Amino acid sequence: MGGGNLTMLTTLRIKNLALVSDLTLELQPGCNVITGETGAGKSIIIGALNLVLGERADRSLIRSGEESCSVEAVFEVKKLRAPLKNFLEDNGLEPCEDHQLVLKRNFSAAGTNRQFINGSATTLATLASLGEWLVDMHGPHDHQSLLHAAKQLAILDAFGGLEEERAAFGELVQRRGTLEKEKAALVVDEKTYAQQLDLLRFQVQEISTARLQPDEEQTVEAEFIRSSNAAKLLQLSQAALDALSENENSLLTQSGVIGRGLAELQRVDAGAANLVELHAQATETMRELQTELSRYADKVDVDPARLAEVEERLNLIHSLKRKYGSTLAEVVVFGDDAQQKLQALESRDAELARINAALAKLDADLMSAGKKLTAARKGVIPPLAKAVGKQLADLGFKQSKFDVAIKTDFVGDEVTSLKSKESQRLLTSSPTFKWTGLDEIEFQFAPNLGEPAKPLRAIASSGEMARVMLALKTVLAAEDEIPVLIFDEVDANVGGETANTVGEKMKQIAAKRQVLCITHLPQVAAPADAHYVVTKLVKNGRTISTIELLGKKERVTELARMLGGQSEAARKHAEALLK
Repeated sequence: MGGGNLTMLTTLRIKNLALVSDLTLELQPGCNVITGETGAGKSIIIGALNLVLGERADRSLIRSGEESCSVEAVFEVKKLRAPLKNFLEDNGLEPCEDHQLVLKRNFSAAGTNRQFINGSATTLATLASLGEWLVDMHGPHDHQSLLHAAKQLAILDAFGGLEEERAAFGELVQRRGTLEKEKAALVVDEKTYAQQLDLLRFQVQEISTARLQPDEEQTVEAEFIRSSNAAKLLQLSQAALDALSENENSLLTQSGVIGRGLAELQRVDAGAANLVELHAQATETMRELQTELSRYADKVDVDPARLAEVEERLNLIHSLKRKYGSTLAEVVVFGDDAQQKLQALESRDAELARINAALAKLDADLMSAGKKLTAARKGVIPPLAKAVGKQLADLGFKQSKFDVAIKTDFVGDEVTSLKSKESQRLLTSSPTFKWTGLDEIEFQFAPNLGEPAKPLRAIASSGEMARVMLALKTVLAAEDEIPVLIFDEVDANVGGETANTVGEKMKQIAAKRQVLCITHLPQVAAPADAHYVVTKLVKNGRTISTIELLGKKERVTELARMLGGQSEAARKHAEALLK
């Protein structure tokens, strides 16, 4: 039995899809097989999984008489090696609860199509890209990652343990991209170059000449307000002084007249003494006011030259802020940046030469690393082809040939052969390196002796394709990272002894992965960890498909049916297979 800690599909719920009205399939770790009469609805399970993994929906699949159908899949993802947490966050989806990833897909006859990941609505594309990490489907359906050239290259590298070399090459490519960006920023045509230089020089000159202090604006503004109003301030304070003491009708003159009258009053009536006292206080206050006004008037400085100076400074500050930033601090930072850009541009030729030299070195390093990686890959191809060939022989392809074609693109050769004069002009046309190295590979297969090997994607028979997949999967069970493998009738056109091998290989792969296999062959079904049977029955005048997990006794009955009947001999054969 496969380990309970595997990443696996634990539950599949299907409602109103084709012949299924409402079905829940609880799957086990290890190898799960599904059997049943032809037409009972085994393929509905594959169809449902395809839907929940993002395949286009076919409205005709909705059970007749129903408005909509839904499929839900629950995966245990505690040990999933793909970066699921980041993927969910980046796509604005809810995190997994208790390491359970829940995918759901609804579609209706009216044409509405909705999909959910952990209860959050999502797009079909997001569902599909998540599906590629979780399930690899082999058989008549096309959820086959092994057909992609990039995946084949990753398999070859994993088999040869070349991931580190490949990652190191990718890092060099990344460094090269960063240098290319720096170079692109420097490389402009001469006219633009001259314009940029002029503009930067002007900006740097204008800001540096101003010798700005980040906090001077408020003090300059306050001084400007005072200076620009000096004449008025002087005029107002002088007028107040005149009225108070300096003309014949001034308040202090009038006050003297009043004082003399009050003194007379007091002589006649001693009770008026408090009036004389009040007058003395008022006169004292007016004398204080006169002293302060005189002081204020002396301090007011009407200096037109200083006013012009302050006004000019304030205008400069406002002008620089309009051009370079909303505060003086921002203007100063802008000036510093412009200074750096100017230095870089003024030393452009030296900088370009430095970048070109660094690029030339990187190109040489990339070619050297790429050629080493190519050589290592060429060394890995024979053992991989041999290992897969051995598995294929077990699976009934005695005379077949599996091979890996490799095509290497030596980018950069044309660069190194350029004359130095020309390479100076090579400012923008540079070689392009792929992250994965210099190679493209293609898995090839010839089922019969004497036939030329063809690319895997050109294999016509789904039975052949599925067995090649099974051979590859057996060889790669340790390296491949997709946790759930589905084999849909991979045993089509397979005879007795090979059928035993197919069953054994499934079991072998299921030690490291969860396997779900739909089969017609008792030899493939017998070694499985869990055996389900799909049956078709009529209920209330409608045909429905149901599925159930078989116990030991029921397994004997189902294997006997697959062997051709319920005779004593068939049951004995079934029991022997189970042992």
